[in-house]
Parts: sequence; C-alpha cells; structure tokens
Amino acid sequence: MEKIRVLVVGCGNMGTSHARAYEELEGFEIVGLVSRKPESREKLSGELGGKPSFGDFETALKATKPHAVSINTYPDTHAQYVETALMFNAHVFVEKPMALTVEQSEMLVSLAQEKGKKLMVGYILRVHPAWAKFVSIAKQMGSPLVMRMNLNQQSSGKQWYTHKQLMRSMSPIIDCGVHYVDIMCLMTGSEPLSVSAIGARLSGEIHEDMYNYGQLQVRFKDGSVGWYEAAWGPMVSETAFFVKDVMGPKGCVSIVEEAKGGSDDVEGHTKTGGLKVHYSTLGENDKFLKEDHFVDTSEEPEHDDLCLLEQQAFLKAIREDEDLSDHLRDAINSLKIVLAADQSVRTGKTVFL
Repeated sequence: MEKIRVLVVGCGNMGTSHARAYEELEGFEIVGLVSRKPESREKLSGELGGKPSFGDFETALKATKPHAVSINTYPDTHAQYVETALMFNAHVFVEKPMALTVEQSEMLVSLAQEKGKKLMVGYILRVHPAWAKFVSIAKQMGSPLVMRMNLNQQSSGKQWYTHKQLMRSMSPIIDCGVHYVDIMCLMTGSEPLSVSAIGARLSGEIHEDMYNYGQLQVRFKDGSVGWYEAAWGPMVSETAFFVKDVMGPKGCVSIVEEAKGGSDDVEGHTKTGGLKVHYSTLGENDKFLKEDHFVDTSEEPEHDDLCLLEQQAFLKAIREDEDLSDHLRDAINSLKIVLAADQSVRTGKTVFL
C-alpha cells in the first residue's frame, strides 16, 4: 500500500512523540515538520534524519501535499489548523481539544464528513490498556455510576511557564478536563444534562479573568454523576492530587497510585500501577461474598508508546475507513461539559445542556 504522507505541525512534547510514532510505523511517511520556533523543528528534524521543516503551515501544505496532518500546537490554534487541513483534503489527527467552542467543533466534524476525511482527536486514555480495563470494569458496576476524578499539578520552572501559556486561552478544568469527562462519557454511554462548577485564581501571574483551580460536577441522563478537579501552579497541594474512582450499584473500581511520583511527573499522569476492585454483593449476615481484588497494571506503555498506539489507531481508521462518529460525538460532549463548567465558574450558575 502507498504510505500515508503526514505533515507534523508543532514540534514540542506531543508533536515530538507523535513524530517518533509516524517514523516507526511503516504505513506513514513524514513529509515535513512545522513549528513557529526554528530551534524546535530543527532539533526534531535532526533526530529524524533531516526531515524538511517549515515556519508557516500553509506554505508547508502546498510544498509537501500531505495525505494527513498531525496538529500538536497550542489549543487556541487547533480549529483554524484543522479547518485548513480538511479544506486541503487531508485526514487530520489533532491533540485535544479540536476547538475552543462546541460550534467550531460541530462545524469541523461536519466538514470532515463532507470531505470524506478522518478526523481523530488525541484522547490518549482511550488507547491506554489499563484505562480501557478501568472503563470495562466500571461498566460492570451497573447504573447509575458515581465518578470521582482529579489531576492537580504542582508546577514550577518550565512547566509553570507552559501552564501560564496555556491559561492565556483556557483553564485547567478545560485543558485537562476533556480527557477525564471523555472517560465519563465512555463509561456511562449517556447524555450529559447539566454542569455546575467552582474556581479560584491563586496566582497574580495569570490574567485577572483566568483561574488556575477548578472543580466541576456533571449530571447524566441515566442518573450518573461525576466530579472532576484540576489545578496548576507552584502553590498546588500534592495531597490526594490523583483520584480516579468509580462507584456503581454492584461495587467500585479505583486506580491505585502506589507507583506514582509527584504531580509534576508527566509520565505519572497516565500510569495506573493497578486497579482495586470491590463488589457490593452481600450474603449471610450482610457479609461480603467476594473479597476485594487487585488487577496489576504496572507493566504498561510509556508516553511515546501510547502515542504510537494512537497513531496505529489513526492509521487503521484511514486504511479501513472506520466510522469515527461515536468518537467524535464523545469529543464534542466532553468539550460541551468543560465549557459549561467554565461558564458556571464565571456566572455562579448551573448550566443546563
């Protein structure tokens, strides 16, 4: 089969990991690298054996004529880049979120369908074997579900700089939250109904209209509920910074964190260590019939391996003409939830979807 010519846009952490994946997979051929900063694209080009590099996206499109485009830039550029790539008749892989508004996202999904092109959003947890097991066990716990999740990151130095740059366009509960409410959507298979949220600005280094701590609560049509909490900054507490816990009528399942480092350990954000499973069934004298058990997930992929799994899924979607409608529906719903949370923080009111 002809190799899929892919143009990689953004040469930071995620762009580098995805470029390594394309280079490893026989089905792809990297035809160019795009980055605003010459240093980042030249460094990555050198690592990959001297790939062509560009400072302008549209110039790169015209010069390389790719079959697919991989977008790994700051979130506020995603919608424009996705639209441009689709109009160029290229398949698109885009890091989350695909856009900053639900309306933009729906437009991009419609455009991809109109052009007959694949549009895949980088929800890395969907390809993570341990997280897939977590979702599978949660679904066995019945309905409704109570889902409790957070990811608070104590940051300094370069990471705090990156967080401040991200907060020029979105808060932590939007940027990180789409991953975890996407998992909630996957677990319930239900429609979100309403969102309430609170937030606080804990640093004078960020814009006065932005907040670096937030917590949302979401209600689903099937009666399920979930909360998600996220914070960035040098003041963030590392007490209970990583909670992933789901309860249902039949029991509960939790990601345990014994193997984790601190909250600034980016690799640790997806690592699970293991799953603790508890079943609620009672027998004689209301004693539990089953003992809790532990599912060992310590042998799991590193970050670059997960990006490889994502790009294998992207390749399969293109080659086998897979229907990505459910994936895109959940991507829109997860964005809808976190944007409603942002609205709730700013207005102090529950947002009904």
